[in-house]
Amino acid sequence: MRNLFLISTLAFWLAVGGLWVAAPDRPPPVADPSPRDETYGLAEVARHATQEDCWMAIGGIVYDFTTYLPVHPASPALMLAWCGKEASEAYRTKTRGRPHSPYADTLLPRYRIGVLVP
Repeated sequence: MRNLFLISTLAFWLAVGGLWVAAPDRPPPVADPSPRDETYGLAEVARHATQEDCWMAIGGIVYDFTTYLPVHPASPALMLAWCGKEASEAYRTKTRGRPHSPYADTLLPRYRIGVLVP
């Protein structure tokens, strides 16, 4: 019985370690321009840097996360620090070296409002 426990515990931790090592280092989504997209510069994004009006640029796409802030799984203050800024690296690493989940990637299109231009 003890051997079964040790083997299953070892198998579990090897699987967890394998998933961590195999986790892809996904880049943030990139802009897929459409003729209907609005275009915004970083100066315009910077004007939307409050909890009541929060825009971010991630991977060349501009998002309005104002309505998402209150429902963000972590403290809204974590996102608030990036409102009005280019936040690709923050999104890619969660500022802690870990990528956002694939589920987070599926949420992004709802908040897309345009494309970042130089």
